This record gives sequence, C-alpha cells and structure tokens, in this order.
Amino acid sequence: MAIEVQPAVVPHLVVDDAAAAIDFYVKAFGGVEIGRVPHAAVTINGSTVMLNDDFPDFNDGKSSTPKALNGTPVTIHLQVADVETAFKRAVDAGATVIMPLEDQFWGDRYGMVEDPFGHHWSLGQPVRAVSNEEIAAAMGQG
Repeated sequence: MAIEVQPAVVPHLVVDDAAAAIDFYVKAFGGVEIGRVPHAAVTINGSTVMLNDDFPDFNDGKSSTPKALNGTPVTIHLQVADVETAFKRAVDAGATVIMPLEDQFWGDRYGMVEDPFGHHWSLGQPVRAVSNEEIAAAMGQG
C-alpha cells in the first residue's frame, strides 16, 4: 500500500521542556497535540509544528535551544483572522511582547512575541489592501 505524501514545510523546534512547550502552544496558539513519541507534534493554525527536547549528545555536546544560542534568527508567522484576540491569548499564556501590535505599512496589523522557550512568533491580520507602489513608497524606494 502506497502512502500519500502531502508536501509541506514543517518547523521543528528544539526546546528545553517539550511537555511544557506542548502545553504552552496549546494554550497560547490554540494548538492541538498530535503526539509525543519519538518527537512531539502539534498543529497550530492548521499547520504542523514538530518539537523535541534539547539533546546536546546528538549535537557535538552543544545545546541548540534559542536560549543556549542567545536568541534565534527565525520567526514563525501566524496569519490569523482576529489578531487582537490571538496576540492577547499568547501574552496571557506567558509569551513576552517583542513588538506590540500595530498597523503596518504593508497592510497588516502585526506584532511579535517570544515564547517561554526562546522562539519568536509573529502574528498578523490583513486590515487593508496596499499596492506594491505604496509599499515601495513607504520603504523610501518609490
């Protein structure tokens, strides 16, 4: 029997407490737990996010959590229908505000948070249509 593969890009996050991370993502982002063995997985906003505990033994003895690396260059973006509610839910669950919600020149209401494990999440909701020319002008390229 052939297994059908659905092409996707799936972030795989390293955390210092996968069980706590699952609980946080369920509470903060409305995630749904898929499973915990051998790695954990949740669906958030209709997409799968995999995660696992930090295993320095498999990484030349080095931790690879954002906290151990003094930050992360990656931001996971959630496009949502009600950004005010989604942002408040994340903050109420324990996320730290990096960038408060504001209307942006590209047409989204947008903000960023850091989860308790050091991963960055942006949340956005389109609020107005903006042409490429308007975006270029707002960026000083027009």
